[in-house]
Amino acid sequence: MTELHGQRLLVIGGGRGIGAAIAERARHEGMDVVVGAREPSTIEGAVRIDLTDEASIAAAAEQLGAVDHVVTLGSLPHDVPIAELDRDRIVAAFEAKVIGPMLVAKHVEIRRSMTLFAGVVGWRPGPGSTVKGVTNGAVDFAARHLAANLAPVRVNAIAPGVIDSGAWDSKGEAKSGFLAGAAGQTLVGRYGDLDDVVEAAIWLMRSGFVDGQTIHVDGGRR
Repeated sequence: MTELHGQRLLVIGGGRGIGAAIAERARHEGMDVVVGAREPSTIEGAVRIDLTDEASIAAAAEQLGAVDHVVTLGSLPHDVPIAELDRDRIVAAFEAKVIGPMLVAKHVEIRRSMTLFAGVVGWRPGPGSTVKGVTNGAVDFAARHLAANLAPVRVNAIAPGVIDSGAWDSKGEAKSGFLAGAAGQTLVGRYGDLDDVVEAAIWLMRSGFVDGQTIHVDGGRR
């Protein structure tokens, strides 16, 4: 396993939720962490990176110089029935999940690894989640092809299941029931927590013989 202490990590989408937890753990490991965000003014030391804007990616790359690892968690969901699909929002969803990370690979000098984020919905088709499902599924292929083209830089993806990351807090009193239902759909009998995903991200940065893979952190739900 590679020692991470002293290595430089760029976390795109590291201002909250899973991204913030990965950044915090990486700092604990002794890494030099930079957060990329669309609105960096609210995050100390962050740089502006908008995955839907190539110019912002190129400018951040020039400002940062070389980094050892990149983790990108951008997402712009468009969860509506097929009859309500909006073309611009479909394109934006692909930009955040697939096109933007490809442009990050184009512009940012990465020395060691890149980790993309998909999600269990890519493997569980259902009503109202077509755009999210297709974009998350596309991340799997993006990781494989980027791995082949960026070698020896390793590129992998993480596909979380339902994680209590703060994303479901808006459900209010219904949150506990939602999480209980999600737990019942896994093989391990529980929903995920932040540590489950953070451990996977740190492991991928350390594991020099894992490349072009999607790691499913979903309790077997798919």
